Amino acid sequence: MTYDVAAVRAHFPALKAGTAHFDGPGGTQVPESVARAVADTLTSPIANRGRTTAAERLADDVVRDARQALADLLGAHPGGIVFGRSATQLTFDVSRALAAGWGPGDEVVVTRLDHDANIRPWVIAAEAVGATVRWVAFDPATGELTADDVAEVLTERTRLVAVTGASNLIGTRPPVAEIAARVHEAGASLAVDGVHLTAHAPVDVRALGADLYTCSPYKFLGPHCGVLAADPALLESLAPAKLLPSTDEVPERFELGTLPYELMAGTTAAVDFLAGLAPAGGSRRKRVLAAMAILEAYEDGLREQLEAGLTALPGVRLRSRAAHRTPTLLLTFDGRDAADAYRFLAERGVNAPAGSFYAIEASRWLGLGDTGGLRVGLAPYSDRDDVDRLLAGLREWLAVR
Repeated sequence: MTYDVAAVRAHFPALKAGTAHFDGPGGTQVPESVARAVADTLTSPIANRGRTTAAERLADDVVRDARQALADLLGAHPGGIVFGRSATQLTFDVSRALAAGWGPGDEVVVTRLDHDANIRPWVIAAEAVGATVRWVAFDPATGELTADDVAEVLTERTRLVAVTGASNLIGTRPPVAEIAARVHEAGASLAVDGVHLTAHAPVDVRALGADLYTCSPYKFLGPHCGVLAADPALLESLAPAKLLPSTDEVPERFELGTLPYELMAGTTAAVDFLAGLAPAGGSRRKRVLAAMAILEAYEDGLREQLEAGLTALPGVRLRSRAAHRTPTLLLTFDGRDAADAYRFLAERGVNAPAGSFYAIEASRWLGLGDTGGLRVGLAPYSDRDDVDRLLAGLREWLAVR
């Protein structure tokens, strides 16, 4: 199926401003249907969840629909879908709940490739109970992180391994299923940060072997909130801190306070929009898988065009080199500050931010300190004109001294 990017772009009101957005890894623009779902929910009669009044039923239906939508997107069980303020908040919450069963001598594994949201919560939780933290490095020359790299630090005392599904800084996609097999052989659990991966590829949390999987709808055309997917049986085994009168049901026991119904409605609309990129027919899960495969192929083709243009520019260093990666490129410049390129491009209506983007360990491991580089990310609405504008802007900036 041919990907009609012009038809896709027509659904995004923000694009009418004329900006070329390469800032999708930090948060995508949203289609009209997502904004409308949020607004309609906010302006409809709605109350706390229940089944007595129409307002209660609407809230309850919104929550049920959102859980099913995320289950369809991720290949997960709807009873294991937890909504929260952000993936960071959810990881902190579940790390504290899991750490209640750890103690001195137990070990937790984190990687240098990850966003700090899948590092620091586990480090803090481990240190709080006297558990040991072990680190896994990636190859800074290639950006690769392998299953063997992880296996080297696993022991009989390993309780949990945290690894990214895709690096938000350099795009590397580690072999998560292979890593999961090694982790499970060691008797440990696997927590996968899927925030960046979910926006660019079909996801099946069961096939990946992820015991815990986090993602953020605002990275895949939705509103700002976070999602945790897990086996309901695993969630049943955990006892997070909660208010006395709040339910002990799963997954609700992990959701503190009243849920943001409007954001959940927007999340469902985002999943429906993605599913709509595939031909009609079949279940939403089937259409989502097909749509994400189509999108992945389109973005990879556009990435190849972008990379070809970048390699022709003098003094540009492409830090995204892994064989399997998302369409997210980190650039640095010989003798030039990436932040200057960021500002120069912004003045020309091209948004490509500079920084380490909370992947602080990865940036340092690459030898870039806390500064990072210029991050260029493609999204479902990116097109060849956007790429041409970026390359032209960089060419102009490099010529200015």
